[in-house]
Amino acid sequence: MDSMDHNDRAITSLVVLSHSLVHTYEFAIPIFIPVWLAQFDATTALVGGAVTVGLALYGIGSLPSGILADRVGSQPLLVGCLVGMGIAFVGVSAAPNLPVLALVLAIWGAAASVHHPAGLTLITKGANTRGDVFAYHGISGNIGTAVGPLLSTLLLVVFNDEWRLVALVLALPALAGAILAARIDIDETAAVGAVTDGGQADTGVESMDEFIGTSKLLFASAFVIVFGMVMSYGLYYRGSLTFLPELFAGFSAIQPIQAFGATFEPGNYVFAGLLAMGILGQYTGGKLTDRIPVEAGLITGFLALALLAIGYLPAANAGLGPLLVLSAVFGFVLFYIQPFYQASVAEYTPPAARGLSYGFTYLGDFGVGALAASLAGAVLTYFSPLVLFALLAVFAVLGGGFSAYLFIRANPE
Repeated sequence: MDSMDHNDRAITSLVVLSHSLVHTYEFAIPIFIPVWLAQFDATTALVGGAVTVGLALYGIGSLPSGILADRVGSQPLLVGCLVGMGIAFVGVSAAPNLPVLALVLAIWGAAASVHHPAGLTLITKGANTRGDVFAYHGISGNIGTAVGPLLSTLLLVVFNDEWRLVALVLALPALAGAILAARIDIDETAAVGAVTDGGQADTGVESMDEFIGTSKLLFASAFVIVFGMVMSYGLYYRGSLTFLPELFAGFSAIQPIQAFGATFEPGNYVFAGLLAMGILGQYTGGKLTDRIPVEAGLITGFLALALLAIGYLPAANAGLGPLLVLSAVFGFVLFYIQPFYQASVAEYTPPAARGLSYGFTYLGDFGVGALAASLAGAVLTYFSPLVLFALLAVFAVLGGGFSAYLFIRANPE
């Protein structure tokens, strides 16, 4: 951070705090799923449906959040994001049944949806060393992604599987973070005068007519293909990660361990390690976006995801070693793609619609992608893990197809 001025460091602190906590809670939720299945005597389809409510709002809320970020500023929204997530996990700790759990997860999703549009808007409008801030922002998200399941697992061990108490303890970081976020002094428009896309600041959508007109401009471009690719990725991402802890518990290669008077679930630690590999994947993908065509990075990434989906169950049946290796590669590739699709959004959106594209992008990734949580739950309830991984391979092939179209469009000869 030595090259940053005071305002850039303050912005970095705010977005790192918010981003890390958003993903901490997002990936704490799958750790609770096996507990909720037993607590509420429900099927994976029903629990998947409850989780989908929150995850859907996580994506759907991105669009209005992006518009609000331009109108009222990012910092108030990010503070509200942290407060809302903390309150939601207090609600999780007290949920007496599955419908109430779905409601409080909806509160979490609505609150969490604020971060990406508001945080990215703040970085692009307020930070002069934008690239550095984006780097710290991305790394913090992956750290939260790995910490969420690991912290939840450790707390369940410490509190002897008292999941309600664990959820209550998890609420504290967000509430404390909201107090810190409100105290950070930043200038949200410090970089508006700098040379940005088109050399002008985005003034935001001021009316419904302007929203409709700008959206039409956006989807009349190649962004419509990018949007299809992002949705394919979101379906794969959510469909694979939501029930992986539950699947790990059923693999013969990963069995519970009794030690020190407690039961340890090795699968939860494998899941945390898989997500931790995303830090390296995101870093590698980010570096390569400046060195290879974005479309080529997307094609190779989706091809790898399709092969991983096909090979995952055979690896799990082959023993612990192959499962650990493939899980590490899976975590790397899953997050390796993200910088490429983020770069593709920038390359394939008109300057006049660039700000709104953030909202649509995360609507496609998190919102439409959330449907895969219910879909995965239903597949596991009525079919088998083999069918689920076959479906994931289909999503990867679709994403690769959209990426190939972009490559052909960019290289007509």
